[in-house]
Amino acid sequence: MTLLYKADPERGKLWAQHFAQKAPEIPFRLWPDVGDPAAVRYLAAWQPPDDPARTLPNLEVIFSVGAGIDQFDLSRVPPHIAVVRMIEPGIVEGMVEYVTQAVLTIHRDLFDYALQQRQRVWREMPVRAASTRRVGVLGLGMLGTAVLERLRVFGFPCAGWSRSEHRLEGVECFAGVEALDAFLARTDVLVCLLPLTDATRGLLDKRLFGKLPKGASFVNVGRGPQVNQQDLLDALDSGQLQNAILDVTDPEPLPESHPFWTHPRVRITPHIASATRPESAVDVVLENIRRRRDGLPMVGEVDRSRGY
Repeated sequence: MTLLYKADPERGKLWAQHFAQKAPEIPFRLWPDVGDPAAVRYLAAWQPPDDPARTLPNLEVIFSVGAGIDQFDLSRVPPHIAVVRMIEPGIVEGMVEYVTQAVLTIHRDLFDYALQQRQRVWREMPVRAASTRRVGVLGLGMLGTAVLERLRVFGFPCAGWSRSEHRLEGVECFAGVEALDAFLARTDVLVCLLPLTDATRGLLDKRLFGKLPKGASFVNVGRGPQVNQQDLLDALDSGQLQNAILDVTDPEPLPESHPFWTHPRVRITPHIASATRPESAVDVVLENIRRRRDGLPMVGEVDRSRGY
């Protein structure tokens, strides 16, 4: 009942240490040292092998080492192999920290003050109350819910949009395509935390940006292919959008000549908003292995019909 780890090897060494401490009865191997392929029942990976069923003939579960699974080619993973997203505290805490600082950066006019600093200009700008800056989050999964709970503490009027109905205390919830325009119309800072699916690829385009109030800002911590990059640049240059903070792009990294690098209204970080912590990730995987053995549903198991 071996678990094989196939991702960053340095982090894999930490996984190995935690597995040895917490579950010495489960053999742990680091790719490409597979050992006996027939013994591997569990795979923890950023990207599985091209043909996982052939490479690992008795594989039962693929655990993503990240919150998303869009880097997987599910068409190459047979239906009898379960796929599980990583749901662990480190990912949540990191995302809450990142989005909070991004929204506060926009709210407290730090883009403008950075421009003033380059020009050696000392000029105060009026400080807006948080209660006048409406934040909207696309995606009400684990991460979106946690982000909204934290932002509420600052007094921002918060709303969330998702495909299905949700109810969150103190958050105005919108559901379905028919409610998207109304959600956008009341949003001054738009945060994308949607998974990448066929429905969300290219969703953030000229039409969507045009439904936001003029001068709104955008934070993308979802996935790069969800954004039409030229439409985003056009919205920034026209003033329809004021600022954009992007932790994800398409491709990653961007080419050196890409205009996002030098645009004064764009801030880029290299897909670091949140990351799994080996100690808690191992706990989550071990709990899901136990649940699998006991015939219980695993936390984070992917519904292939939805793609997440």
